[in-house]
Amino acid sequence: MVAPRSANSQFLGAAIAGLLVVLFCLLLLGHDPLVFWNDDYELSILPVFADVARSWSQGHWPLLTPYSWVCGNLAGEFQYGTFSIFINAVVVLIWKFPLTFPQQAATLSIAHLFVLAAGAFLLAGNRKLSLPLSIFVALIAALNGWIICWGATDWFGALGAFTWFPWAWWGLERALEPQRSRWRFLWPAPFVYFLVTGGFPYTVLMLALLISWLSIKTLVETKSLLSILPMLLGVVLGFGISAPAWLALFDYVHGSARETQPSAAHWQWIIPLRALPGLILPSWTVNWADFSTRYRPHTATELACGIVPAPVLLAGFIWRGRLLVRQLKWEFILLVFVLLLSMLPMFGFFRWSFRWLPFFHLLLAICAAEVLKIRPGSPTFAATFLSLVVVAIAMLIFGTAGLYGPALAWIYLELGAVWVLAELVMRSSKFREWSLVCFVFASLLATYFCIPPNCGVPKYNFSQELTKPEPLDPKRLYLAVYSPAEYVYRHEYRNGPVGQIARPGSTPMWARLRFINGYSPILAAGVARELKFFIHGEIDRAVGEHLVGDESGPDGLLEKLGVDGIVIAREISVEPAPSGWQLEFSNNEGRVFHRRDDPIPPVRSVDRIDSRPNESFAPASISRIDDSRNYSALDVDVPDRGATALITFSRPYFRGYRAELGKQTLPVDSYRGLFPVVELPSGSHGRLVLAYRPWWLVFGGCVAILSAGIFVAALALAGVSRVGRKAIQYTSRL
Repeated sequence: MVAPRSANSQFLGAAIAGLLVVLFCLLLLGHDPLVFWNDDYELSILPVFADVARSWSQGHWPLLTPYSWVCGNLAGEFQYGTFSIFINAVVVLIWKFPLTFPQQAATLSIAHLFVLAAGAFLLAGNRKLSLPLSIFVALIAALNGWIICWGATDWFGALGAFTWFPWAWWGLERALEPQRSRWRFLWPAPFVYFLVTGGFPYTVLMLALLISWLSIKTLVETKSLLSILPMLLGVVLGFGISAPAWLALFDYVHGSARETQPSAAHWQWIIPLRALPGLILPSWTVNWADFSTRYRPHTATELACGIVPAPVLLAGFIWRGRLLVRQLKWEFILLVFVLLLSMLPMFGFFRWSFRWLPFFHLLLAICAAEVLKIRPGSPTFAATFLSLVVVAIAMLIFGTAGLYGPALAWIYLELGAVWVLAELVMRSSKFREWSLVCFVFASLLATYFCIPPNCGVPKYNFSQELTKPEPLDPKRLYLAVYSPAEYVYRHEYRNGPVGQIARPGSTPMWARLRFINGYSPILAAGVARELKFFIHGEIDRAVGEHLVGDESGPDGLLEKLGVDGIVIAREISVEPAPSGWQLEFSNNEGRVFHRRDDPIPPVRSVDRIDSRPNESFAPASISRIDDSRNYSALDVDVPDRGATALITFSRPYFRGYRAELGKQTLPVDSYRGLFPVVELPSGSHGRLVLAYRPWWLVFGGCVAILSAGIFVAALALAGVSRVGRKAIQYTSRL
């Protein structure tokens, strides 16, 4: 039995585990400087975070962005961690330094991987695992195939949320320990908050499963409902502090295109049973269902976990199966359940079941470490080496080697031989555990050196020139018509820098360019649904050609939206009418057209609108327009004794806008769900303010403030109580 470590040694060990992960990532960067720079990081994450940093520097909360209509609601998109103090602080800090795009992506991911490893170390230490075994768990939690191939290099929201999963688990377990003080309910709250606001609904679902599992386990063991109340109270506090984040997501998803996603999406990226040998040899290649629901050969890099955990677990069952079941039955039940979830289609808004893999890898590492705690020594490397040989032979027999099988298998066998020699030279049990850590570290590094960790997702050659607006005009609102970026702009198809004209996805945010287009997996904005935009920012080609060809003239839809610039990719042949537009720029990537008139103002008074064909409106005088990120303010003057005035705002419409003229509250309507419209009574004059204040922000903000207040007050009382106990103990010793 390992003696409990002090708090100082625990956090020191956590820092060491985090630094080992940082070293690992630096070695990866030395091998491939663009390893963290892929797909969504390029099209979405980095440009949006550049805008988030800009927003804070200007003194604005980044709820909305003026640089995209499709992705206009950053808070509702959820994946950008708008309400996470940690994510916003890291983003602001990183953007203080003159880093290139790939360096910013790497720094952002590495910072979160450090915290993830530290949390996994603390979770393992709470189970009385030794220092080497705790680092073993931390390495697998932070460097497993799914986290590296998807979370850290593509879907940042997944990493941003799962970073706090082991911390939340650690806090939940501490809240369940009856020997702790009555203030133990405070432990889970901050980590639940960080997890929920991290930006990935799947991780919130993992947390719900973890809470349910811990509750059932504790109730069965204690037969007392009171035993789980501290944990549940901490969870409630955590969800209360994060209320604006999840309330925003619920409101934003309602009525979005995500609600109507095809059922086929639930059958994509499900782990096939035949892929499980990839837990030992990640080069194992069988057919997986990809994003197009086609079964294609796929290397099981997502299953990479340092070879050791699966063989150790299998060997443990062969060695002392009954003992393991008696001691770890609850962990085994959860492990099997999570694995089954990753192999079955999901439901509702959740898709791509292999997203359960980070939870599975963490569980697998903990179970393997528990086995190693019971039975350290030579059986570990013997089981690993034997399993590796068996899988390598099976790979050759069944033809599942893929492109990387023989090379990776040979590297693993060489590492295994070095491990065996080290065991023979130094027989200390402590060294055996440290040699295990070295082997896992080296095998994971060899995996990503040998197999490209981006799993075939697109890479784009976006240069730093995208931070400059030229040849586009920041004063204009653009509609871009281009083909899907993954089929046109990826580096396999285009040599040299791309995107300076088309600006795919949310890349216009880098240069403060205003575009209708934007990257959004939810597609909640009315303009995204009405105009048939796709996730990566491209508009349906037929709709785009219709807008440019038929709706670009006077009183057309583009004019109503306020669009005064059009970008057309080279592969699209349509052009706007030359009478109202002029060609501003052209090269081999595309063409840029501007209206012949001056840029359309962001706020206008209109005398008629086709959504109300039988009405006419009085012209209102508009001046001193302040079109800010989260509001628009202007001076208006409507003539007396006439018709009402109709004010249109060239910004995407979202539920939650409020309009006030002085102290008078006015209703906010929309034009076909595309942009806000406010009707002013005859004789109105004063300062009109259109502000984004949705119910979820007001109500969720109140809940968050109340919950945070309770947490801080309880934390202060816990501190006072602790000081009082120490004073009493000191007095009694005197």
